[in-house]
Amino acid sequence: MDEFILRALLGGAGIAIISGPLGCLVVWQRMSYFGAALSHAALLGIALGFLFQINLKLAILGVTLITSLLLMGLQHTRQYSSDTILGVLAHLTLALGMIVLSLLPGVRIDLLAYLFGDILSISWQDIFWIAAGGVVVLATLALIWRSILSLTLHRELALVDGINESRTRLIYLLLLSFIIAISMQLVGVLLIVSLLIIPAATARKFSNSPEMMALMAIVFGLFSVAFGLWGSLYFDTPAGPSIVLAASILFVMSLLKR
Repeated sequence: MDEFILRALLGGAGIAIISGPLGCLVVWQRMSYFGAALSHAALLGIALGFLFQINLKLAILGVTLITSLLLMGLQHTRQYSSDTILGVLAHLTLALGMIVLSLLPGVRIDLLAYLFGDILSISWQDIFWIAAGGVVVLATLALIWRSILSLTLHRELALVDGINESRTRLIYLLLLSFIIAISMQLVGVLLIVSLLIIPAATARKFSNSPEMMALMAIVFGLFSVAFGLWGSLYFDTPAGPSIVLAASILFVMSLLKR
């Protein structure tokens, strides 16, 4: 039981550390619905992974990245607003995922495990994926941090400074796709967005700089994982939703701060 809990804590802590800085960028850029669209696209990746018998993480990464590229391309047309495009892509990928799953009668799939996650069944191999992926994601994010921050604060001034907007945003979207792919088993494709957004939103009132907010988002994410797992074991509730509930409680408590 000790090793069982240790694996869950390590895996959840790894996801919290990666999600903190990325979640801050999602909050700053008002892209919360974009995370939801990617989570719906992940379900299509799961279905295609089973259909073509390929690694699910790679299938999810591929589908979410294609969805991100479609979003970037459609945004450049300026014919529809971003929320309209996101709504279409989110529901399209979700519908396609359900259709593909219905065409696999010989495959038994526990949709609840993929939708809401099962952190308590995480293996050492999953932890290795999270650790290796976390190093890559955080190192890459550190390289583009100033560029993406400049684009977020003042896009026109960032372009004048010579920042390549398309390349920077593409790398950022790739990092988001990657975190959704590797965290699918922990909190599920429908709840990973909450772990990206809620700790970052909680950290806003306790920060006076972008870097401090990213650090505080990691801290609140770690507390959410620890308290969520404790509540799951103590009250015998699902682990993924318990983590999100713990994060939400911390957010509500932060509202009391002036």
